[in-house]
Amino acid sequence: MNSGDYINIQPSELKFAFELKKQTSCSLQLTNKTDKYVAFKVKTTNPKKYCVRPNAGIILPSSASHITVTMQGPKEAPPDMQCKDKFLIQSVVAPDGTTSKDISAELFNKGDGKVVDEFKMRVVYTFANPPSPVPEGSEEGSPPRTAAVDDGNQNFALFDAVSRSLEDPKEKSSQTWSTVSKLTEEKVAALQQNQKLRQELELLRKESSGRQGGGFSVLLVVLVGLIGVLIGYLLKKT
Repeated sequence: MNSGDYINIQPSELKFAFELKKQTSCSLQLTNKTDKYVAFKVKTTNPKKYCVRPNAGIILPSSASHITVTMQGPKEAPPDMQCKDKFLIQSVVAPDGTTSKDISAELFNKGDGKVVDEFKMRVVYTFANPPSPVPEGSEEGSPPRTAAVDDGNQNFALFDAVSRSLEDPKEKSSQTWSTVSKLTEEKVAALQQNQKLRQELELLRKESSGRQGGGFSVLLVVLVGLIGVLIGYLLKKT
């Protein structure tokens, strides 16, 4: 903050966010530190480049006035981003009741014991879009990972997880149906095999019964024959 006999000026320098072909502005606050009317006037070394509103006015006792300085959009960047433009702010005590319309160049003329405070201000350029700092852990010679890439990777991982969560139930359902179908086929095959075994067992039983029945008939015939031979032999003897 600059301070003089009549006014305080804040800030102490004019800072503009530099951007090619883009108009930017900054503000000044002039505070009257006296109990008198104070007139001020703003001058610049490059009036075609800057617009000052208001460039002159009256500050009432213990009051403040706000000034807006607008810089036209630069066509090219100066060497080392250094600006040589300067501003001069003049202030002087004015008669009570003075208005902005009463301000003239003669009011700021020095002489006859009149004190005119003058403040010189420089112009400073700042970056409109400051470069991002290199992330910690980045290796020299390798491009740093940007936030957009990290966000893209996180979004891709999230999408992949969601996709897998949506696909898993389908896979589980397919595996379940495959298992059920396989078990059903095995059950049917087992039933068919059981039925076939039963049929073969029944057939064996029938064959065994037939063989036993046939053997009994032959034995009976043999016995009957033997009995017949024996009776015949006895009859011959008698």
